[in-house]
Amino acid sequence: MFWTIFLIFQAVLLYFLLTHRSRSKSDPPLDKGIIPWLGHALEFGKDASKFLDRMKQKHGDIFTVRAAGRYVTVLLDPHSYDAVINDSDSLDFSRYAQVLMERIFNLRLPHHQPSNVSALMKKHFMGVNLAALNSTMSRHLQASLKTEMPQNQKDWKEQGLFNLSYSLLFKAGYLSLFGGEQNNNGTDPSSVYEEYKKFDGLLTKMARGTLKPEEKRAAQSVRQRLCGLLAPAGLTQDSGASPWLHAYRRLLQEDGADEETQRKAVLMQLWATQGNVGPAAFWLLGYLLTNPEALTAVKNEFSAISTMETSETSLLDTPVNTPVFDSALEETLRLTAAPFITREVVQEKTLNMADGQQYLLRKGDRVCLFPFNSPQKDPEIHHEPQKYKYDRFLNKDGSVKRDFYKGGRRLKYYTMPWGAGANGCVGKKFAINTIRQFVYMVLTNYDLELSDPNSQIPEVNASRYGFGMLQPERDLLVRYRPRNTH
Repeated sequence: MFWTIFLIFQAVLLYFLLTHRSRSKSDPPLDKGIIPWLGHALEFGKDASKFLDRMKQKHGDIFTVRAAGRYVTVLLDPHSYDAVINDSDSLDFSRYAQVLMERIFNLRLPHHQPSNVSALMKKHFMGVNLAALNSTMSRHLQASLKTEMPQNQKDWKEQGLFNLSYSLLFKAGYLSLFGGEQNNNGTDPSSVYEEYKKFDGLLTKMARGTLKPEEKRAAQSVRQRLCGLLAPAGLTQDSGASPWLHAYRRLLQEDGADEETQRKAVLMQLWATQGNVGPAAFWLLGYLLTNPEALTAVKNEFSAISTMETSETSLLDTPVNTPVFDSALEETLRLTAAPFITREVVQEKTLNMADGQQYLLRKGDRVCLFPFNSPQKDPEIHHEPQKYKYDRFLNKDGSVKRDFYKGGRRLKYYTMPWGAGANGCVGKKFAINTIRQFVYMVLTNYDLELSDPNSQIPEVNASRYGFGMLQPERDLLVRYRPRNTH
């Protein structure tokens, strides 16, 4: 009995010595929570926005919290964000990214060079190659819409708007980047989408390492099925996939990745390219349908475009000026894009805040920015931040509004759905044009309305804070039919 008590005491003492941490004068405010080791992990994971708002009310714009044994310094002052975003010496992006790659995709890329992947993305998703990609996406979107909404359909068809938007954009995106022509290879995009939905449903738990045993088995199974479905994608130039995916496969091969590793990496790219566009289009259409003034303004802008089109050319295949749509989309993303911007502290750093304060960031900690809370939902920056205002990013003369202020100073970052700096989203222009094409095609060629005129935009699924675009707690039922059938 004596030795048992002694060993327990020694274990508790060792644990305390290894995990004990107190705040020094130069540290940000420290909040460890009342649960040893776990700290605030449960509350953080359940609803990060609400938790971080509570911490901000308690501690201010910077604080350190304990979560599952890790210490995370959260910065919520957008005037000070560049001190984190622009420091690649003390703060490392790739280490936490590698943790997520392993947890979500069971993927290890020992020779992975993020700069090479980024350069490849820039080559294919920007400049002259972007125009060809937009045209391919437009063609697949039109085909997907005609399959889902045939022109000879006379009666109203009812469906959940989230499933409709996500499925159509996923399939068109898959065919444009991964799968080639419909029915031209053995992988049906509908099969990929059905498996992907199961994978996406487990994604946040995989990232946090909180899967139950049966969920772990389900995740492993669906991951394997998706890797099998994606096996041919990009292997050869005539596989039907995009030039970008073929080049990405070749880069993996040059880095020594075996076939299994390549398939997992392709699955990661499927998530990266298709996981956010569908939800973004859902939220945009949802906000438009529940805000008649906004819907009318966007439709009027699109009507002016449609009168200039010919049967051979869609104006949306090329750059086009749509300030009303752009503002409506920006406002949608302000309310529903909620990624974490996370860095690993690889060497001790003094963080210089915009207000002149200085704080020490300790080696081994993580630093996290959460733009969803600030600037995007900050009432000092955006008046009535919970309210959807389609023209929030327009001046009275219709020009783009870029002047927003906090503490009397003009902000560089007033909304950050695409990240920022060297690790900002390379595919931003392609994603925006894809959403624009989709919404234009739907609103121009179809009657789309709420099944229940009194429906409201659904609440967000709070567990998805930190993972890009939010998803709804429930779907929004709509009905639609082709415009030329009545």
